[in-house]
Amino acid sequence: MTVPTPGPTAGVFRAPMRSRRDDVDPGLALERALDLGLVGIGGRLAPAPTTWADALRRTAVEHGERVAARLERFAAVPDGAVVWTRDRDGRCRSGTITGGWRYDPAPAAYDADLVHVRPCRWAAAVEEHRAPAAVVATFARGGRNFQRIRALG
Repeated sequence: MTVPTPGPTAGVFRAPMRSRRDDVDPGLALERALDLGLVGIGGRLAPAPTTWADALRRTAVEHGERVAARLERFAAVPDGAVVWTRDRDGRCRSGTITGGWRYDPAPAAYDADLVHVRPCRWAAAVEEHRAPAAVVATFARGGRNFQRIRALG
């Protein structure tokens, strides 16, 4: 397996792709992301925003300033950054972000609460023991946030 390496300033991030909503199937967003070549976070908005400014403003109003700040950080991650996720079987998968933010207005995106997305080129899954130790440690801590894995870059 070849693990993607980020550019010197791109960084490495944990992308659980699990909705913060307890009424959403925890694997639905991950399956959608891998099938469509995406990485993303939740924060449903109805109707769908038409611009970045609209999405950010409405996220702050509907979900709070902290969620809007998370969205802003997600959108600001540079292309070329490496993201790691984990599937339902505990295997790890790395990917490389290949494009900018967009809001996915599809009903399936809304259902999965994976609406703020970026294109991502995913590698094949690997067993956890083959992933970098810092990746394994960040997933072991739990949580649903997209966040930088500082020990890797």
